[in-house]
Amino acid sequence: MDSVEGLRNRLREFAAARDWEQYHTPKNLAMALSGEAGELVAELQWVDDAGAAAGLADGGLKDRLADEAADVLLYLVRLTDVCGIDLLDAANAKIDRNETRFPPGA
Repeated sequence: MDSVEGLRNRLREFAAARDWEQYHTPKNLAMALSGEAGELVAELQWVDDAGAAAGLADGGLKDRLADEAADVLLYLVRLTDVCGIDLLDAANAKIDRNETRFPPGA
């Protein structure tokens, strides 16, 4: 899968095949997204920078972070799809606003 649109479509099919659309409300998806973000944070909660670097180098931490980051992305894509938000458009619009709010050298 090499595009947000392709991932979105795959998630739609995944949810439909399991009759999960009924549970994929904005509130439920936002709560699940928050939980997964917490699991991502938990992987680094008590790890100092040196420990994180070592964990990334040996692959164990990297693999766990990859799984949790994937969960966050999947829920975010599903949430934005259910809400009718184009995720890439929204992200680019936010960067545009941030470029105005935070000019270089400020």
